Amino acid sequence: MDGGRHQVDCCAAKTVEQNMEDHSDVLDRLRILLDEAAAHLRGDLDVEQIELYDLTFSQAELHSAQALNRLAAAHGGAVLKPLAAYYEAETIASISARLALRPKSYGLDVDEIPALNSVEAQLNPQAIAELGRALLDGGIPDQPLNESQKIIRDTFQAFTDDVVTPLAEEIHRQDLIVPDSILNPLREMGCFGLSVPERFGGLKPDDHEDSVGMVIVTEELSRGSLAAAGSLITRPEIMARAIMDGGTPEQQSRWLPGIAAGSPLCAISVTEPNTGSDVASVALRATQTEGGWLLNGGKTWCTFAGKAGYILVLARTEPQAHPAHKGLSLFVVEKPETDGHSIEHVQANGGKMTGRAIATLGYRGMHSFEMFYDDFFVSDENLIGEQAGRGKGFYFTMRGFMGGRLQTAARACGLMRAAYDDAVQYASDRKVFGHAVAHYPLSLAKVAKMAANISACRAFTHEVAHMMDRGEGAMEASLVKLIACRAAEWVTREALQMHGGMGYAEETAVSRYFVDARVLSIFEGAEETLAVRVVGKALVDQTKR
Repeated sequence: MDGGRHQVDCCAAKTVEQNMEDHSDVLDRLRILLDEAAAHLRGDLDVEQIELYDLTFSQAELHSAQALNRLAAAHGGAVLKPLAAYYEAETIASISARLALRPKSYGLDVDEIPALNSVEAQLNPQAIAELGRALLDGGIPDQPLNESQKIIRDTFQAFTDDVVTPLAEEIHRQDLIVPDSILNPLREMGCFGLSVPERFGGLKPDDHEDSVGMVIVTEELSRGSLAAAGSLITRPEIMARAIMDGGTPEQQSRWLPGIAAGSPLCAISVTEPNTGSDVASVALRATQTEGGWLLNGGKTWCTFAGKAGYILVLARTEPQAHPAHKGLSLFVVEKPETDGHSIEHVQANGGKMTGRAIATLGYRGMHSFEMFYDDFFVSDENLIGEQAGRGKGFYFTMRGFMGGRLQTAARACGLMRAAYDDAVQYASDRKVFGHAVAHYPLSLAKVAKMAANISACRAFTHEVAHMMDRGEGAMEASLVKLIACRAAEWVTREALQMHGGMGYAEETAVSRYFVDARVLSIFEGAEETLAVRVVGKALVDQTKR
C-alpha cells in the first residue's frame, strides 16, 4: 500500500513539475505578445490610457508569476510547487482574457493568444480545493532566507507579536499617535536606519545595499499594524535615499545620523491638493531671499508631519523652467514635534507653518496632514545639494520613491499575511450547517487563491529587492507595488468575508486590515499614474529604442 501511494505521489509531483514547465513556456509566449502589444501602441498617455493600464497590470501579473515559478523550481516543496502552478494558471487565464478582449487595440491576432486548455488541470475545482486543504494543514510556505535574515525576521516577528499587535486596535479605534512604547524599542533596534549607511549610524553596509533586510522588517511590522508600525520606516527610507543621492557631504553628516536614530522622526511633503501624483506639477513656491528661501503654498497628505522634526519638502524654485519638473528643488524643513492633530509653528521673522490632520477611513496612528506655508524661511544650507541641487529635486524625489514603492509592496505583503492568518483561524473554528467554514470547497478555493497571491507578491518583492541592491529594478519596483497593493485589497476583502458578520464589526482586526489595505493603491504613486505614466510609458519607450 505504501509503495503504491509513493508511486502515486511521485506521479503527481512529476505532473506538477511538467505543468510548471508548460506554464513557463506559455508565460514566455505571453511576454513576447505583451512586448508586441507595447510596440503597437503610440504611447499617447492621454488617449491610450485603457490599453496602457491593462498592459501594465498584465506585466505585473506576469512578473509575479515568473518570480513564484523560479522560487518553486529552486526550493521545491509539497505545497509550494502546486501553489506556483495554480498561480501561473490564474495568471495565464487573466492575461489571455485581457488580450483577447481587445486584440486589435494591441495589433494582435486572437489566434496568437494562448488557449486556456493548458491551464485546465490547475483551475479544476477539485484541484483547487485540494490545494486549499494542503494549505490549511501546512500553512503558506516561508520565503527562503539566509541565517542572518532569519535572525532579523525572528526578532521583528517577536516584537510585532509582543508589542505592536496588542496596541494596534486601540491606536486605530481611538485615532491615537504611535506611542513611545513602539517607537523607542524600534529606535534601539536601529529600525529607522535600515537605509542609512553604517558610517552615518545606520544599519546599511557602507559598501553595498541591503533592500532585502528592509523588506523583511517592513513585512513583519506591517503584519501587526500598517500605520502604527509597518509604515514607520517608509519616510526614513525615502528621505535617506534622497539625501544620499543629492545631499552634500556636510548635509549627509548633518541629517543622516538623526534619521538613523529616529530622533528626530521625519515626514515627506510632496503631494499638493491640485496635483496628486503629478509630481512634476508641484506649485508650492520657494522664493530666494537673503540667506535662504521663503516657502509659500499648500501641501496635503503629509503623513506624520506633527510628530516629525524633519520634513522633506518639494518646492518650485525655478518657475520658468521647461520642462516643468526641472524647476523643482528639495528642502529639509526643521520644526518642533507635536503629538496633536494640528500644527502651528511661527518663526521669529513672522513666517508660519500650519497644518491640520485629515480624518481617514483607516491608516490611523501617524496622522496625515494638510500643510500651509506662509513666508516660511528655510536657509540655503537646507536646500538638498545646496546651489548644485537647484532644479534637481524631482530626480532626488524619484530616487527616494523607488525604495518607497518596494517598501509599500512589503507593507502589502505583511497586511495580507495578517488577514490570511486571521481568516483561516476564524473559519476553522466557526461551524455552519454542521461543518467548519474553512472546510467547504468555496472556502478552500478562497484559501488557495489568497495564499497564491501572497506567495507570488512576496517572491516578486524579494526579487525586486535583490535587483535594487544591484542598482536595477526601477520599473519593477513600480510593478511590484501595483500588483501587491491590488492583491492586498482582494485578500483583505475575502478575509473579511470569511468572518461573515463579525468581519464587519470593529471589534475584529480584519475590519482594520480591510480599510488599511485600501490606501495602498493610492499613496507612493497612485495606481493609475504608475500604470499609465510611469510603467506604461516605459514599456512603450523600450520598444521604440
